[in-house]
Amino acid sequence: MAKAGKGRAKPADGAAAPARIASNRRARRDYEVLETCEAGIALLGSEVKSLRAGQVALGDAFAALRRGELWLLNLHIGAYEQAGRSAPEPLRERKLLLHRREIARLSRRVAEKGFTLVPLSLYWKQGRAKVELGLCRGRRRYDKRQVIRKREDQRNLARALRRGRRG
Repeated sequence: MAKAGKGRAKPADGAAAPARIASNRRARRDYEVLETCEAGIALLGSEVKSLRAGQVALGDAFAALRRGELWLLNLHIGAYEQAGRSAPEPLRERKLLLHRREIARLSRRVAEKGFTLVPLSLYWKQGRAKVELGLCRGRRRYDKRQVIRKREDQRNLARALRRGRRG
């Protein structure tokens, strides 16, 4: 049986599985994610090379609406060494590619108080870089503690159930 290339198994339907470039774990902790959507991202050639090398940081990135277009701000894509002087600025604004209806729907939601668009992950899909955007509401410190406590309780319960089955 032939290998599916680079150690990644392909799904049964023949489509390539999305390969994760980076994920924003802090966003899931600091924000309550209400809804997610996938967006393309307009990149320059050397930025694509940097993404393939894994030189990206999603830490403080967020999406903003300007003149009816969605832009990704504060996404750090490191400079590609072989690009020379023409290398783009690492923190430049990058346009997100969505249908007009999706942008309108997201802009209505973001206009409500307390909502923001945060990139949750960056991945390859059919050779193109995609961003998973989350419509998020900020969590307060006590909310974070409650979430952590709930997760620990679920772990303890699962652990106790496993012990009970063993004997």
